[in-house]
Amino acid sequence: MSRFNVSSSHPLIPNSQQYLYDQKYVSIHSEDRDIIKYPSSSQFDIELPQDYCSVQAVKLKSWTFPANYNTFSFLQANISMTFKIIKPYNPGDYCINNPLLYVMMEAMYTYGYDTNYIIIISEGFYNPLQIAAELTNRFNAAVTNVINLFMAEYLNDPTLNATLSIPVTQEIIDEFNASGGYDQFVIVYNEVGQKLWFGNKSSQFIISNDSDLYKLPLLSNIQCFQTVFPYFANWGLPAYLGFLRCPITATPPPGPNPNILPRFYYGEINCGDNGYWLVPDASYGQCPVYYLECPSKVNLMGNAYFYMEIAGLNNMDETIPFIANDYTAHTNNTSGVVNSAFAKIAITTTPIAQWYDSGVDSYKYFNPPAERIRKLSITLRYHNGQLVDFGLFDYSFTLEISMLKPQNKFNLDLYTPNIIYG
Repeated sequence: MSRFNVSSSHPLIPNSQQYLYDQKYVSIHSEDRDIIKYPSSSQFDIELPQDYCSVQAVKLKSWTFPANYNTFSFLQANISMTFKIIKPYNPGDYCINNPLLYVMMEAMYTYGYDTNYIIIISEGFYNPLQIAAELTNRFNAAVTNVINLFMAEYLNDPTLNATLSIPVTQEIIDEFNASGGYDQFVIVYNEVGQKLWFGNKSSQFIISNDSDLYKLPLLSNIQCFQTVFPYFANWGLPAYLGFLRCPITATPPPGPNPNILPRFYYGEINCGDNGYWLVPDASYGQCPVYYLECPSKVNLMGNAYFYMEIAGLNNMDETIPFIANDYTAHTNNTSGVVNSAFAKIAITTTPIAQWYDSGVDSYKYFNPPAERIRKLSITLRYHNGQLVDFGLFDYSFTLEISMLKPQNKFNLDLYTPNIIYG
């Protein structure tokens, strides 16, 4: 009979307050989620293989992620840029009698010297030489489109066409298209200074970094679009290219001789140019060139970190970007989020690659121990809250789960026969 309960033949074993410290490792793969319910691998729920009871701590042990991110993308609102041509090339100023150049001048004047040209680059990851080539082609294409629309409109309207000093003809349009369109913009990368230089062979222009058009009308109807214009960092494509949030005007070479050309003395940009990267076309006469240098170095690396959130396990506080508003203007308080993330993971390589890492002290400690963990809700995001886009690439990480398993207190009587030791 039990001395603890005289009415029962089943003794109650007292709690010995002795526990076994045990560790289990759980390997989680993004491809194991319910892809129908969670098409994006950046945010999903997943059931664990078993119930993990009396959990004292959960730690991120190791991980592997693909480096296939886009530094420039539609969702980050950093693929658009604006500029103005404030002084289009006038062939009459240089005694050039070329009907095509006159029509091009009329097109740019009609478009307006205070009207923004808008370019949109392709989404992706660029190196400095690639972004320079992309910008050159996009700038020229933007002006080409304006000229083509102008010529098509005036060619189809004889009354309107008659107002021009040199009317638009099909021959002029064919000549323009055969020449490849507008080609006066040249944008290059100075490998020594690590800056972009913007130039035009004949027309003066402004990079209008204060334009309201960085929030495109197309984006305003999308609920998931978050404007980054109030932020002081990464506010748009020009911020990555090295511009500040103020317009900058291209100027001709300084000094008494405006025909002196800008030059990179460390080497050639194109084969045989001897460092003279911006040279006027001979057909344009002795017109000056216009150029500008970005104030800061180019930054094409993108985000250096992303955050892992696991519901119920977040233990990391995080500041948020400063925003100029009525609250920050009248207080000295800083803003942040308590328990915003479980881990902060460094992006250690550039696309396209796969990286592996471990050893980060990211954990959640429970006191008293958590009764049970069976399901995880996982989110991977950048500091600005945007989800990480892994596309169709998979990733994996390992969690270390520390548990306290209660043990029964008992005495062990061990009999060892003497014959074993002789």
